[in-house]
Amino acid sequence: MFRTRRPHRWRLALALAPIIALVAACGPGSGTGAPHSEVVLKVVDPGNSGPIAVGKRDGDFDRALAPLGARIEWVTTTPGFSSMLKLFNTGQLDVSGAAFSPVVGALSKDVPVRIVAVQDPAGKDQSGIIAHPGSGIRSVADLVGRRVAVNPAGKGEYILLAALAQAGIPADKVTRVPLQQKEAASAFATGKVDAWASFLVPYQEAKANGGIELATEASIGSKDNSVVVFRTEILDRRPDIAAKYLEVLRDLTARQRANPAGSENVFEQTGPRALTGPRLADALRIDAEATDPRLPRDSDAADLAEIVNLFADNGVITRRITAADIFYDLRSKLTPEQLTALKER
Repeated sequence: MFRTRRPHRWRLALALAPIIALVAACGPGSGTGAPHSEVVLKVVDPGNSGPIAVGKRDGDFDRALAPLGARIEWVTTTPGFSSMLKLFNTGQLDVSGAAFSPVVGALSKDVPVRIVAVQDPAGKDQSGIIAHPGSGIRSVADLVGRRVAVNPAGKGEYILLAALAQAGIPADKVTRVPLQQKEAASAFATGKVDAWASFLVPYQEAKANGGIELATEASIGSKDNSVVVFRTEILDRRPDIAAKYLEVLRDLTARQRANPAGSENVFEQTGPRALTGPRLADALRIDAEATDPRLPRDSDAADLAEIVNLFADNGVITRRITAADIFYDLRSKLTPEQLTALKER
């Protein structure tokens, strides 16, 4: 009997060996990239500038995430976090840069996202309110009775409300026209709105084309800091991936400060996406001021509360969400080694 069974066991072991090897290769932490075990992190495509663009070009994120069984998929979106909410709701997007204000707006609508990191202010002259050159508007006070484009429950609406409050003008004296950045750019260019509360590239382009600057985030004392946002499901399932993404982003941001020119015109040196002249010089100045993304502090909760209250007082949101609703407690999910990698410098 022994002679008849041993060959059967031997043949069975040979038959099972490839299956066992395949299972081992596809197991957690194997880093093999097997389709059914790999985590695909869907991140907003960074375009032609910034530290994330450098990381995309050089493969920094995929190289760091591969040992965790994860990789990046770059997603092309329209400008402005508040225009991306459907993508987060449907799982088509996992990670994006943003600001406090649109995340407050998103959470008031139960979009499943959380802030994992905050960046201290830099470049607050890159966003603000501009008037159409033919409108005759030359100050915030001149906005009374006029139409101003804002991305609803986002940075544009925050900037306008904060500027009006600073000037002592009731918000209902100005008509807020809810438009996302792409539609607002067209409405502003054709004079369908008198002014536009905007930010970053669209704002700078409109200003360069003759828009009259009425206020900036700097002049209104904006509390709307930049943040890094993750879809909550990813954070709950794989906080280690979020921590590694932040670690890479921090290193890339430090490299940007040290060499601002390396973070501009990353993919294209010429063409519509490439910056030249005064706009390039301005971008390099801001790049040199960039601050590291860091885990939230208590002071961030106070800044966030100001935005929540401004939105709630003006009917933008219907419930006053708190910092606990918005900030994800990544600290409690990480190992001491992972926390050390995210320690403030």
